[in-house]
Amino acid sequence: MPRVDADIKLDFKDVLLRPKRSSLKSRAEVDLVRTFTFRNSKQTYTGIPIIAANMDTVGTFEMAKVLSKHTLFTAIHKHYTLEDWKQFASSSPECLEHVAVSSGSGQADLERLCSILEGIPLIKYICLDVANGYSEHFVEFVKTVHAKFPNHTIMAGNVVTGEMVEELILSGADIIKVGIGPGSVCTTRIKTGVGYPQLSAVIECADSAHGLKGHIISDGGCSCPGDVAKAFGAGADFVMLGGMLAGHDQCAGDITEKNGKKVMLFYGMSSDTAMKKHSGKVAEYRASEGRTVEVPYKGDVEDTIRDVLGGVRSTCTYVGAAKLKELSRRTTFIRVTQQFNQMFT
Repeated sequence: MPRVDADIKLDFKDVLLRPKRSSLKSRAEVDLVRTFTFRNSKQTYTGIPIIAANMDTVGTFEMAKVLSKHTLFTAIHKHYTLEDWKQFASSSPECLEHVAVSSGSGQADLERLCSILEGIPLIKYICLDVANGYSEHFVEFVKTVHAKFPNHTIMAGNVVTGEMVEELILSGADIIKVGIGPGSVCTTRIKTGVGYPQLSAVIECADSAHGLKGHIISDGGCSCPGDVAKAFGAGADFVMLGGMLAGHDQCAGDITEKNGKKVMLFYGMSSDTAMKKHSGKVAEYRASEGRTVEVPYKGDVEDTIRDVLGGVRSTCTYVGAAKLKELSRRTTFIRVTQQFNQMFT
C-alpha cells in the first residue's frame, strides 16, 4: 500500500526569519567564517562555507580563482583533464585548499579521479556527485573512494532524508549534499515526480548528520541572498549555488546578444545540452532531467559575491547572531503565504 506522509514540508519561499533583539551595531561585526573538523578525514576546514556548484558553466577554475580570494569554495566540474588541473595547480596553488575534484561513480570516473589526486597531492576535497544518492552502487563507491583516500574529505550526494545521510556518513563521506529537484535548471520533479521541499530536507538532514558529527551542504533552491541565509538558518553547514552564480565572466560559455541584451547559456548537468556535449547523445534508456536556459549576462562575479555575503551578514544582525555559527541557534522560521510585495516584479 502506498503511504502518505501528511506532515507539512516547506521550501525557502514558505518561510521568513523572525527578527530578534540584537546587540550588534553593524553588519560589519558579523563573522561569516566557519571552522569544521570532519568526522572521517579528520581534516580541518576554515572559510566562508558557500560553494560554487560542480556544473560545467559554474564550477570553473576561473570561478575558483575569484571565490578563493573571499575564502569561498568551488566544486570543480568533472570534465577538466589532468593536464588542465596541473596547469591550474601550478598557476594558482593558493586556490587548492578551497576546491574539490568532482567525480561520478563509474569505473572511468574512478580512474580519472585517482590520476588527478595522485598527480596533485595538495587537493584535499573530493565531490562524489550522482543524481540519485540512494543506490547501493553509490554507497559502495563512497566506501571504495574513502578506502583509497582516507585522508581526503569526501562530499557525497544527492539525498534528502536522514537515514541516507547517516548511511553515507558511515560509509566514509564527511559532507552530504542535500537536494533532489530544487535546482533552477533541474527538471527531476517534473520528469520523475520525485523530490523533497528543500527547507524541510535541510532541517531533517542536518539533524541526522550532526548527530554523527557529520556535515551537510544545502544544494539547490536558492534564488536570492535571503534563501542562502534561510539554508544556513535551517542548519546547513555549507550552501551550494548554481543559478545564482551563472551568467558571470568567470563562467564557461559564450556571451551572445538577444533582443539587444547580453545573455549566457546555463544548463543542468542532466540536460540534453550537457549529455550531448559530453556523451554525444542522450542515452535511449533515460530522459533528460535538466533544462537549458539563457541567463542575463551579469559581469564580474565579485559583485554577486558581495551581494550574497552582505545579505547573510544583514540576516545575522536581524536575529542577533554575531557569527554565522550562531545563526541556526538564533533562527525561528515563520510560515508565510508570500515572501515579498510583487507589485514591481
